[in-house]
Amino acid sequence: MFFGKYGGVIVKKQFAVIGLGRFGGSICRTLSEQGAEVLAIDSDEERVNEFTPIATHAVIADSTDESVLKSLGLRNFDHVIVAIGDNIHASILTTLILKELGVKKVTAKAQNDYHEKVLRKIGADHVIHPERDMGVRIANSITSTSVLDYLELSDKHSIVEVIAGRKMDGKSLSDLDVRANYGVNIVAIKEHGRINVSPRADQTVHDGDILIIIGSDQDIDRFKKQLLDNE
Repeated sequence: MFFGKYGGVIVKKQFAVIGLGRFGGSICRTLSEQGAEVLAIDSDEERVNEFTPIATHAVIADSTDESVLKSLGLRNFDHVIVAIGDNIHASILTTLILKELGVKKVTAKAQNDYHEKVLRKIGADHVIHPERDMGVRIANSITSTSVLDYLELSDKHSIVEVIAGRKMDGKSLSDLDVRANYGVNIVAIKEHGRINVSPRADQTVHDGDILIIIGSDQDIDRFKKQLLDNE
């Protein structure tokens, strides 16, 4: 999964995770479990010691010191995740230094909307709100028994995993014509443990099938209210 080809030689992609709290720690563990090369960085010695047997390398470092990040060779990493917790100043300064060093891709954790705006202005390629995003997903799943999962793509667009009900049972995608009628797209259907990506128009939907839908939040809400059971 995390491999690339350079000059005919296959090499692992390199990731660095700065900040080894709950969020950064879980990213570091998952990347390591999936076989990626991971450099784990934190200013706290205890946290670094915890991840020494997990990550490829783990170092105690001040990420707001440009000379330190240079010496770690971070400009050569494929992706750096800034997962610094409550210190917004350190998060912003670290992200700025990484972009100035020429890091290809920087993902940063934001504490609030203002923090996100600053991170985007200084060049963060992707900004994550872990608490907010998880809150939105949970709220969507508990307000409807037909919604299994929810992923926000932008302020106005999402991907939703829903359970087809009686109103859709036995109808083909052509019959339902959800794109024309509701403005959403069914990009995949899970049925009996199998997943059909980009299903054909003559694919029949059955009660209990899992549909992966993409569209604007407004159109998805309309689709849910009119076509799904238990809304």
